[in-house]
Amino acid sequence: MTVELKAAAPQEVSIYMPYYREPNRRQALPYAISLYKQGEIAGERKIEGSPAVSFVSVWRVANLPSDLVLCRVTFDGDADMSYEITLENSEFVGYLIEVVGSIRDKGYVDFPQSFYSKLFRLKLSSADGN
Repeated sequence: MTVELKAAAPQEVSIYMPYYREPNRRQALPYAISLYKQGEIAGERKIEGSPAVSFVSVWRVANLPSDLVLCRVTFDGDADMSYEITLENSEFVGYLIEVVGSIRDKGYVDFPQSFYSKLFRLKLSSADGN
């Protein structure tokens, strides 16, 4: 699945800039905002040792970084495999920044592991065992 990345207008990006300090995240931010404004993406979750699982993620676009967004992710087009999560826009756009990185680095659309952990309400173990 290919996604054409386009940069959002500077005025749309500027209100999100204070939330992202790292230069590489700021460089990807215009593209993440553009993805966010689309209100949906389709991709695939790569699972080690198994075939990839396709998904469609949809959300309602809001205006401010502090607004809440409800995101629904449906796997394999199966309503029984549909999950929802509510996040602040700034946090969700942060995940979309990582989606932009996945598109650029790996060539496919996928959310980061931390997004799926929140979506499935799983606790990630830290490197120090906590």
